[in-house]
Amino acid sequence: MHRFLISAAHKSSGKTTISLGLAAALRGRGLAVQTFKKGPDYIDPIWLGLAGGRPCRNLDFYLQPHDELVDAFARHGANADVALVEGNKGLYDGLDLAGGNSNAALARLLDLPVVLVLDARGMTRGIAPLILGYQAFDRDIRIAGVILNRLGGTRHEAKLRAVIEHYTDVPVLGAVLDNPDLAIVERHLGLMPANETAAEAHNATIAAIAQTVSAQVDIDRLLQVTATDKVLRPATAPAASNANPPLRLGIARDPAFGFYYADDLDALKQAGAELVFFSPIADARLPEVDALFLGGGFPECFMRELEANTAMREDVRQAIEAGLPAYAECGGLMYLARSLAWHGEKRDMAGVIAADVLMHEKPVGRGYVRLAPTAAHPWVPQDTQGSHPDEIPAHEFHYSSLENLAPDTVFAYEVKRGHGTDGHHDGIVHKNLLASYTHLRSAGNCNWARFVGFARQHLSPLPASGERARERG
Repeated sequence: MHRFLISAAHKSSGKTTISLGLAAALRGRGLAVQTFKKGPDYIDPIWLGLAGGRPCRNLDFYLQPHDELVDAFARHGANADVALVEGNKGLYDGLDLAGGNSNAALARLLDLPVVLVLDARGMTRGIAPLILGYQAFDRDIRIAGVILNRLGGTRHEAKLRAVIEHYTDVPVLGAVLDNPDLAIVERHLGLMPANETAAEAHNATIAAIAQTVSAQVDIDRLLQVTATDKVLRPATAPAASNANPPLRLGIARDPAFGFYYADDLDALKQAGAELVFFSPIADARLPEVDALFLGGGFPECFMRELEANTAMREDVRQAIEAGLPAYAECGGLMYLARSLAWHGEKRDMAGVIAADVLMHEKPVGRGYVRLAPTAAHPWVPQDTQGSHPDEIPAHEFHYSSLENLAPDTVFAYEVKRGHGTDGHHDGIVHKNLLASYTHLRSAGNCNWARFVGFARQHLSPLPASGERARERG
């Protein structure tokens, strides 16, 4: 088996493009490739999952305890020939002075060699002390090789190779020339999500990147320096719910809504939910479901299309007003508001939440958050003393804010770290809806089985006609 972590000296070094190319190139050799992404990220994993041919998995120190990280890596990597982890930011960057949540810390925890992607634009002899410093900073980290990126040409490559060979013992695994044609379009949250383009378009992009990486990276040498005979031993997976029939959970998924972690979808199915995907843009009506999950995405980029589908907006509004259990986060929250305004244009949304959404040029909430559930939370139970469990770690990344929010709004969370809806609260509660800017994941003390259980409590038996009845509280 082959396992490694791809990192860089700093963010925006091109490591995502290199990771995509390597995953697709290795898969093209007939190898089973499991990709992972460190940190909170929805967009890169969509691309990595397409390149590797199986869902990418996120590994996050802030949201997951160490034993969960180790088990998640073992569980998903055990049946693959190659486990490729793409880091975030630089190798030693982190939230604390000790770098406890850095890429290096993850490499140490999972016993992974590091492949360092170096943006070498404008560099010659100075690349040697950079590599030597990264080696010396933490001797427990094994830098298995470097991939030089964004080179100016073959002469530039030759100079860099000579310098690295003379001053260091780190092998150069590849040298990728600067090629703007391989760049993936970016917008305010990062790369454009692959779910917004036709399969032919994003497959062509990945194929072009893979072809370049295959030609300019020594794949055989990469496999040689990342080979291991250590066996991954995942923990025993919890038994799936045997509830029958499964709870039909409608999940909004289309170009406007695509931010779902693979582990969250797995956890929902594990809890007994049947996932029913639908498109708020393209579908004429809401499917017959027992609950709704409206995830994040870019509704602002599709607000005309969302407004135009009046039947869907009305279906969603009526269902939630009738008591259908629902959860929405970020983009889903925006869709449920009265209106959405961006670049001087304002469009009507579903009108469930008494507020208007306004997009801004800079982030309003960005990074990790900590939430303290209030007594109004619909599906986090209180203990016998009337207190909620520990604070919930999560993350947010939104450029929008809620304006004209009703003064009597009920919130499920006090925000201990982060911004949420107003800097102090998040998690709007309306009927059986919980809608927040915060993104949760099935990790630590966040349990999607509670949401599925909450939705089940609001089901009534099927009538004789065979159509599902809903009497909501």
